[in-house]
Amino acid sequence: MKTIRALLYRDIVASVLFVALAFLSLFFFVDFVDELESVGQRGRTAWHAGLAALLELPGHLYELLPIAVLIGSIYTLSRLAQTSEFTILRTGGLGPGRALQLLAVLGVAFGIVTFVVGDFVAPWAERQGVQLKARFAGGLAIGGAGAWLKERRDAAAGTTAQGRNVSVNVAATGSGGTLMGVRIFEFDDDGALVRRISAPQARVGNNGSWTLDDAELTRWPSAREPGPLHLTLTRHTTLTWPSTLDERVVAAAVMPVATMSTLELWRYSQHLSDQEQASQNQRIRFWRKALYPLSCLVMIALALPFAYLHARAGGVSLKVFGGIMLGISFVLLNNLTGHVGNLQDWTPWVAAAVPSLAYLLLSMAAFAWLVRYR
Repeated sequence: MKTIRALLYRDIVASVLFVALAFLSLFFFVDFVDELESVGQRGRTAWHAGLAALLELPGHLYELLPIAVLIGSIYTLSRLAQTSEFTILRTGGLGPGRALQLLAVLGVAFGIVTFVVGDFVAPWAERQGVQLKARFAGGLAIGGAGAWLKERRDAAAGTTAQGRNVSVNVAATGSGGTLMGVRIFEFDDDGALVRRISAPQARVGNNGSWTLDDAELTRWPSAREPGPLHLTLTRHTTLTWPSTLDERVVAAAVMPVATMSTLELWRYSQHLSDQEQASQNQRIRFWRKALYPLSCLVMIALALPFAYLHARAGGVSLKVFGGIMLGISFVLLNNLTGHVGNLQDWTPWVAAAVPSLAYLLLSMAAFAWLVRYR
């Protein structure tokens, strides 16, 4: 059995690596050509364009690895079936259950690799890429009206009056994690604006306190205050603003989703729920990211029935093409259920798990039918 395991694992891993390398080469070329448009602007060179395209590769690998596992496995198993090697292995004692068990172990291994790439390598590379673009662009604008964060404080926080609500808007991010175009609005219990702070840039400390440069503070008087009402405007070269919005929450709000790990997505969705903000989209993203490594196991299960197809049922190239179509349909269904689940307010883990469960049931049904009747 060790010989059979070594044969299957060696051939499948080599095929998966080849397919992944081919996909990554194609994506690197496309990204590099796209980055060349900005060469010559603000001192940007072809080397910086190549580096930016290179930093995109871990994210592409994370997204493409399940598809590469599917195509590589189908190619290896179809080739073994075409040359009757898999038939010889079956007559030598490789039953359906044993074959499924061997490939399931390999699928778990690919899932672990996917998790490591998606939670550690890809987020780090994406953050470096964002900082590189921000350095040459003089800041990276956040789409639309910028990023909005919400915070509710009470007297226990020791910073503002009881029941005061705070809304923070960030227009763009600069290099080194600097926030640009910061506006802070504070409201009282009645929803009236009592204070506004604006600053061209700010930095968030480890303890949650914000340091705002060249800040302008505007204070509106409350109708409950005795005496004449006066609007006050003050300027501060440096202003420290205490907050419970620490750098992890701020980074999750202003940085692309690809820069967040599974744990960071969970923390951000919990923060949104605690602040009574819409968190359905972030929860679905969390479950999709948490369950995505398991898709490698599903892809292995999808590829196994191809080993039981007779050689006359189609050549290797036709089966590989079928694998590519299956992979594309899985990605489309995965994205579709995410959007539909967000619109229809489905349970987040259900919306994330439906594609994998559907394809797993499909593969097991095809596998059982082929073993029984072929």
